[in-house]
Amino acid sequence: MSPRLFSNVFCACFLGCFATTEAVAAGKVADVSGWRTNLFLFRDSTGVVQRVQSVNDWQRRRSQILSAMQEVMGALPGKEKRCLFELKVLSENDAGDHIRQDITYQSEPGSRVPAYLLIPKGAGVSQKVFPAVLALHQTHPLGRKVVVGLGNSPNDEYGVELVRRGFVVLAPAYPLLADYQPDLKALGYVSGTMKAVWDNVRGLDLLESLPFVQRDGFGVIGHSLGGHNGIYTAAFDSRIKVIISSCGFDSFSDYMNGNIQGWTSDRYMPRLRNYERNELPFDFHEIIATLAPRDCFVNAPLGDTNFKWRSVDAVADAARPIFQLYGRSAALQVEHPDCGHQFPKAQRENAYRILLENFNNKKTSA
Repeated sequence: MSPRLFSNVFCACFLGCFATTEAVAAGKVADVSGWRTNLFLFRDSTGVVQRVQSVNDWQRRRSQILSAMQEVMGALPGKEKRCLFELKVLSENDAGDHIRQDITYQSEPGSRVPAYLLIPKGAGVSQKVFPAVLALHQTHPLGRKVVVGLGNSPNDEYGVELVRRGFVVLAPAYPLLADYQPDLKALGYVSGTMKAVWDNVRGLDLLESLPFVQRDGFGVIGHSLGGHNGIYTAAFDSRIKVIISSCGFDSFSDYMNGNIQGWTSDRYMPRLRNYERNELPFDFHEIIATLAPRDCFVNAPLGDTNFKWRSVDAVADAARPIFQLYGRSAALQVEHPDCGHQFPKAQRENAYRILLENFNNKKTSA
């Protein structure tokens, strides 16, 4: 089956699921094959399939999705791994319109995360507070450096572009890339994915501790690896109010025509090897739905050979009714620039506009 035909079939499958959803009577429903693809069905405490009729019902379905994610990623750490940051500033550079600090912070006992912290000029010397974002890097030999303008990769410099728009930016490293090589097994992780999520959660804690940062919500932005890293983090941490994902996903069914081997290395989710393709515990339509009702902007280029844009549309079509449940169907936006696996300027500008619309009314407020 060709990739295009496969994507069309995938989309038709989802549309069929929602036609079924509309036909299901309220209350208990008969268990049906593949019920999990229908986001408006969930299992109650007795295992009976029920129809989602309210936001409260959806929250039960959502918790089941998060549990399924942890079945593969490993459990999200809790207070047992929280510790003092012991923030260290390794160097500080005046970049003209902002300060760039090369830092490390302790995300858990025995593990320090390398990161860059970009700070607008004037922060810390006045009563102003600034909105903040996590800026997550793609798979690149230079890792986090590309986000802050040190990697000769202009389309990846969203960290620099956001600090120039008045955001405090934290750009943490991803496990097992570039200069960050934590011992996942010794730290108790079964996936690099969950280690990255926890490092990001602790990064949000760090941002909350800074006196010049707004504490009532954050954004996350990332390309490729950073695109799905941000989505995963936002699924588990509701402090993230705006999610920007560029070239970050399609369905597992469509990824490389169903060959998900690329998702199974130690730095991602090796437990995925334990499942047949049609038995995976979760897929991206479920993860995107967990982001509702928050603003979510997705860049899915027409020429991306990693993640197919038609599959991205099918995922979004499947997730959007959950946004509609909250009265926010327009909060999930997808754009398709005519390029390859890139985050072009026009789409970056649209992403920044969404971030500014969410945070600008409080930006630099006393």
